[in-house]
Amino acid sequence: MYGRAVESGDVELVLDDLKGPNGLTFSPDGKAIYILETLAQPNTIWRYDVTKYGKLSNKSKFFVADKNGGLDGFKFDVDGNLWAGYGTNGAVGEDPSKFDGVIVINPQGNVIGHIHTPERCANLTFGGKHNNRLFMTCSHSLYALYVNTQGAK
Repeated sequence: MYGRAVESGDVELVLDDLKGPNGLTFSPDGKAIYILETLAQPNTIWRYDVTKYGKLSNKSKFFVADKNGGLDGFKFDVDGNLWAGYGTNGAVGEDPSKFDGVIVINPQGNVIGHIHTPERCANLTFGGKHNNRLFMTCSHSLYALYVNTQGAK
């Protein structure tokens, strides 16, 4: 993964120890970055502290998906919960309805909610007038619903 140096503007290697980094988002306070390692089995979301110079430190495991579950795009809400697209990872014989949708992970890394959709959710975002509408892009459809929180800015 590459980033741009704060002072010089140069592009530099920031991270090279993850297999298939995919989704990433910053914590609501901007002090940490969460990165999904999609080629890890099971999928894993890692947390890193971000220094004032944009360097990453203190790598820690935030969340590990079920062995047959696949994570995708994710965003934080204002309460620090991470909302993540979820679905089967293609495991033979696995019922996709058990996985497909969005899972909500609290700041301690525990699943506290699951919005089921009829197909795998690839990405999501918060929007609407009050930033409390969840938009979910799934395999073939776009879904939206109002939630009792707001997306982090």
